[in-house]
Amino acid sequence: MTVDLIDSLPPVSEMMRTAGLEPKKQFGQNFLFDLNLTGRIARSVPNIQNTTVVEVGPGPGGLTRALLMAGAKRVFAIEKDKTTKSILDKIVEASDGRLTVIYDDALKVDFSKLGIKEYSICSNLPYNVGTELLTRWLKRIASGESITSMILMFQREVAQRIVAQRGDPQYGRLAVLTSLVADSKILFDVPNTAFVPRPKVQSSVVSVMPNKSKIANTGNIENIEKITAKLFGQRRKMIRGIIPNVDWQKYGLTGTERAEELCPEMFAQMARDLI
Repeated sequence: MTVDLIDSLPPVSEMMRTAGLEPKKQFGQNFLFDLNLTGRIARSVPNIQNTTVVEVGPGPGGLTRALLMAGAKRVFAIEKDKTTKSILDKIVEASDGRLTVIYDDALKVDFSKLGIKEYSICSNLPYNVGTELLTRWLKRIASGESITSMILMFQREVAQRIVAQRGDPQYGRLAVLTSLVADSKILFDVPNTAFVPRPKVQSSVVSVMPNKSKIANTGNIENIEKITAKLFGQRRKMIRGIIPNVDWQKYGLTGTERAEELCPEMFAQMARDLI
């Protein structure tokens, strides 16, 4: 059994010591060795036993192993740091062909060319590129790419920005973009003590589930991104001061509103009309 082979591997922390490896700050690496937590994250992937999973930043493979143990149909792991190859190779050998590791920058990888029709994304994302990756994935979802679910770990502050509703202090462009193509929620928090090295911030695991009915009504996500960046970039100003010469009554507005007062659907409508 593949699971038995994966389970028989030495603990990730031991494999790290044997390989003489330590997390690298320049890659935003904070590794999660707690088996209970990695297992809980992996089991959060819907219908995982029938799902191909893409993982970004596997590092020494703690979550990778958990995904395989949970029964993922296949796992594609994208890793920028090749120094973890000796460890990941051992997991590949034990995976019975279910794990493929791609050594490249996730920001440069075209997931649509991996040869998989649909997939889920599950990652403990590197802190320094997490929001940029999420934004790109939301655009892919909006364009019709078959991402079935995303189970992602972020700094808690970023997670709150993703799931924020209009009126919340954290509400901004990330919440708007997410809300227009998906349903999101925080599944659970992860204390900083669970990581090596221990980051200064707490983390949260977020579920982002694409919503086809929302996508159908969203319109051009690129234009929505432009208008949210423009309005939230000057969030203290009234919208009529940022975008002049607009008949705001057409939208049921006065123009004295600020970006944080507008619902996601309003941004979509404005993007259709004004860009």
